[in-house]
Amino acid sequence: MSDFENRHKEKFLRIFEKELKKIDKPIILEFGVSKKALSTSIFLEYCEKKNGHLYSVDLVDYSYHFKSNNWQFIHCKDDDYDKIESIIPKNFDIIYLDTIHTASHVEKILYHYFDKLNIGGVFVVDDTSSLPYLKKREKNNFSLEINNYETFQKLLEIFNSNHENLYFESSFIGTGAVKLTKLNDNKLKRSKTLSDRRLSFLNLVRKIYLKLKRIV
Repeated sequence: MSDFENRHKEKFLRIFEKELKKIDKPIILEFGVSKKALSTSIFLEYCEKKNGHLYSVDLVDYSYHFKSNNWQFIHCKDDDYDKIESIIPKNFDIIYLDTIHTASHVEKILYHYFDKLNIGGVFVVDDTSSLPYLKKREKNNFSLEINNYETFQKLLEIFNSNHENLYFESSFIGTGAVKLTKLNDNKLKRSKTLSDRRLSFLNLVRKIYLKLKRIV
């Protein structure tokens, strides 16, 4: 197993640690499979042990990966809502998103499917850390750096607008992940830009004061 695969598995197992231990007969919805199917294989092993069921969605036909009564592959895009919802059940314990890594797409999929989570269920978004894609880092990539940064910021905005309805947890192992835990059946409010004070006049004065203090 490559270093990337090891980090992905470590991140995956850590962020799902509570759920993998406590949920019996888990019902899981996964968006994104990939050639290696690392996440799918972990989810499926868990479902087979605990008599659960995994639904995996991907635009590429990866149905050849596994033959299991606990797995159903759905060959389509993650926003082909009519097809997907004609197959999947009404509620899930885990929803995992690993398809198009842009803030707008993540937001669209999150808001559409979040209501399908049971209370205490989790919605996990993969690839939310920009750090590995920074200049001089191992993955050095402008587009992925910005996409992951914007996705993380969007998830922070969603959480801030729904802090009474969600728990927010993040991992920075590998390319990162964010876990949102559903606390109640309240409808998710639309996100608003964070009204922080980094660019405020007060913070400018603070920076000048700290700089002068260091000089003195």
